[in-house]
Amino acid sequence: MHYLDEIVEYDSDHAVLLVTGEEDRTTSARRRRALSAALRARRDVCVDLSQLRFADPSLMLDLAVLAQRLRSAGLRVRLRGAQPQIRTLIELVGLDRQPAVALEFA
Repeated sequence: MHYLDEIVEYDSDHAVLLVTGEEDRTTSARRRRALSAALRARRDVCVDLSQLRFADPSLMLDLAVLAQRLRSAGLRVRLRGAQPQIRTLIELVGLDRQPAVALEFA
């Protein structure tokens, strides 16, 4: 993967935030544009984690902030396709227990 490739993309037509590769503190600036676009969603945002191989808590914090802001608009974040190691991190930091977050398996 080229260093400048997008690792987080937002499809506003389908309200899908696609997170790929490896996400950590050092890549956080590269996800800002997509997260900002997702804040303007008019429906629940699906976060597709199926192509995410590694993440640290900084990504989970960004997703928690997204969920909190969407919740104020009556919307939520649906986390989909997390691999086992990512699901463990989600549960460890408590993202799945946030009121506006739904963890979907499949």
